[in-house]
Parts: sequence; structure tokens; C-alpha cells
Amino acid sequence: MGELLKRRQETTERIEKLRSELTRAARLCGETACVYMTGSFGRGDASTHSDLDLFIVGQGTREEPALSRLNQILVKADLIEANKKIGLPEFSGDGEYLTHHTVGELLGTLGKPEDDANNTFTARLLLLLESAPLIGEVAYRRIVDDVIASYWRDYQGNKSNFVPAFLANDILRMWRTFCVNYEARTQSVPPERKAKRSLKNYKLKHSRLLTCYSGLLYLLAVFSKNGSVSPTEAASMISLTPTQRLEWMLVQPELAAARQTIEKLIEVYERFLANTDASENELVAKFLDKEKKKEYWDSAFEFGDSIFAVINAIGSGNRFHRLLVV
Repeated sequence: MGELLKRRQETTERIEKLRSELTRAARLCGETACVYMTGSFGRGDASTHSDLDLFIVGQGTREEPALSRLNQILVKADLIEANKKIGLPEFSGDGEYLTHHTVGELLGTLGKPEDDANNTFTARLLLLLESAPLIGEVAYRRIVDDVIASYWRDYQGNKSNFVPAFLANDILRMWRTFCVNYEARTQSVPPERKAKRSLKNYKLKHSRLLTCYSGLLYLLAVFSKNGSVSPTEAASMISLTPTQRLEWMLVQPELAAARQTIEKLIEVYERFLANTDASENELVAKFLDKEKKKEYWDSAFEFGDSIFAVINAIGSGNRFHRLLVV
């Protein structure tokens, strides 16, 4: 796991540099708001070419946020300045996605049609699946606990056999949303941009697939062992990056039958990290090469097949396994 360890170390060093530039933002957030990282920084596998994906979330409601609107502006300004100082790429969409949500919004839209439109669905699911706190760790832990409590609302009466169906269905919806968005945005792409489209699909079928299914695999492994999944076990899953979840599964004696396939998953993902450690222009050029493109596609299918194999090995047809399939 040399590539993973190298990426984790480099990511940690860059995050520490970033935090050193955010003393005012950290003070403004205090214990009532946080900024958390998602994407490659949240997964702990950022390269020198990775940009920073952030969400700002605080206590309160949309109408009465704990972090005042003026302080939200100051925090965003500090994030933009710190991002520039340590030499990271500019925020995507000209800062369009550097937005503030409240816990009230994350929980109030859960299961409702406006969840997608308000981007609270993405903010909430990425919080659970691939986030790491940048500043405001106390608030971050409290917000994670609040979100878990909403998904585990029926746990008290079903402690001995609780299936985290609500969360699992949202994670499956997240994965399908990634896939549908990819298809919708690339249907009419002109021929000269097909290589860029292929690159996005290659990343989708590795990092996004791992983000969603590492969470499902972890929860399935816990359920297969205990016949239930507690809020504490969900919090443990969230505290680990997607690749750390795979490593956790590797050392569970109950999952010995899946160990070889899990090792294969890690191996293929490390290969993906090595293959994508380049600028976008360099990567697009690789996808213009038919032989190289085929090699990458084969790797993506191998990764997906391995995840499917691990699901079947861990689930063994139990209730949670069935829910993930039907």
C-alpha cells in the first residue's frame, strides 16, 4: 500500500498548512460551525493536482443560522485566501459550491423533494461518506451525531436487529445520482471532448464508487457480524476514510472469505491513484490513446466486479444484503 501511504502523508501535510492560515475562520466558527473537506482531501488521497472541495455547516436554521451571514462571508474569504496561499487550484465554478448550510437544513430536507435542489443531499451524504473536518471539529462531531440520529430514528425499538435501510437507500441513491448526472451531462458532448468525458467516467468508477460502496460494505460487515448496526458503529464508519474501511475489513476474522478480494480492491485503487497523478491535460492525452484507454476501462470494470464480489462474500444472503440488491 505504498501509494496510499504516500498520498495520506502528503494530504495530511497540506491540510496542516491550510489550517495554519485559517486561525480567524476557526475562531469565527468556534464550536457552532465547521468546515469539512470532501473529495480527494476528504478521502485522504489527494495528489499535487487535486483541488479542495469544502462545505460550511453550522448549527441553527436557514432563517437563524448560528454563524451569522457576515461571518459566513469572512470565513469564505479566509478559505479563498488560504487556498491561494498554499498553491491549490481555484475553487471550482468560481466558488459557486462554497456554500453554507445549517443542521436544520440538512435534517429538514431529508427524504423530501427539495433535498436534491438545495444541495443538502450531497452535503449530508458526503459528510457521512468521505468527509474530514478542516476547522470546527467540535461542531463537526456534533453535526455528524445529529445526522446519524435522524437516520437511526427507529433504532430504539429495534436494537437487536436494526438494518440501516434509510441510510443505505440514500447511499444507493447518491451512487445512482452520480451515474445519472454523468450520463445527462455527457450525452451531447462533441467528439473532440470524448477523451475528457472518458476521464470523468474513469474517476467515477473508482473514487465515487469507492466512496459509496465502502460505506455500504462496512455497514454490511457490521450487520453480518452482529445482526444489527448501532449509531456508534455508524460513527466509526464515518470516522474512517473509504480506503481505511477496506483496511478495517481486511483484519476482521469473520471476513476471511472476502480477504483476497478486498486486497484486490486496494491494489486496483492504488493503481488508479498512480494513473491519475497528473494534470488534466496529461490525463486527457492518455485517454486519446486507444490502447491506454482500453487498459484503464478494463481496470474500472475489474474494480466494480471486485466490489460486487465483496458484497456477496460478506452479505451471504442476509436481510441487509437483500436490501442492497432488491
